[in-house]
Amino acid sequence: MPSQMEHTMETMMFMCHKFAGDKGYLTKEDLRVLMEKEFPEFLENQKRPFTQGTKITKDLDQCQDSRVGFQSFFLLIVGLTITCTAYFVVHMEQKGRK
Repeated sequence: MPSQMEHTMETMMFMCHKFAGDKGYLTKEDLRVLMEKEFPEFLENQKRPFTQGTKITKDLDQCQDSRVGFQSFFLLIVGLTITCTAYFVVHMEQKGRK
């Protein structure tokens, strides 16, 4: 039975391939659908969610070929996780002060 971390890694690989399909990379549209389905609360808190999606795609498309591979997808997840962790820490600190 895989560990929790191994399961998390497997889930990340599966999610990327689920939205990329057989082509093996994510397009701007793939990323938009992924963000809408998998990060709805994150998008709700953005001032301009679809503009952010376009910027995210540009930032991740390192080769400027309108394709986002697994490594760039992983960087997106890491960035979102870091952002959420920072928010969580601030929220917990504020909660502790009350």
